[in-house]
Amino acid sequence: MRAVGPKNTAPDLIVRRVAHAMRLRYRLHAADLSGKPDIVFRSRRKVVFVHRCFWHGHDCRRGRRPATNTAFWNDKLAKNIDRDRRQVDALTQAGWWALVIWECETGDRAALKNKLRAFLD
Repeated sequence: MRAVGPKNTAPDLIVRRVAHAMRLRYRLHAADLSGKPDIVFRSRRKVVFVHRCFWHGHDCRRGRRPATNTAFWNDKLAKNIDRDRRQVDALTQAGWWALVIWECETGDRAALKNKLRAFLD
């Protein structure tokens, strides 16, 4: 699990390809913003976080928690969820809009495109 990196994951690349195909211009991993969002649309003051379902505690098949060492995983994932909430709140306080795209949502590219379009319009 240590080898799982925070950048350039498969879901990140899918979302970036869809955004690029929509001819959207964006920046990656802005260090000056809370949480270093995966995709930043500065001119629109909007950011996109692409969350892996397991690591960010999504309630789907991919987000299922391990059956062993449950105390550790429940604590770790609860901290991740709390940190995600604080980061989005900090961005909102600073006047930014945030969208969270889950790993399980990247399978349907048409729906993903519609979600991005609705968020950015």
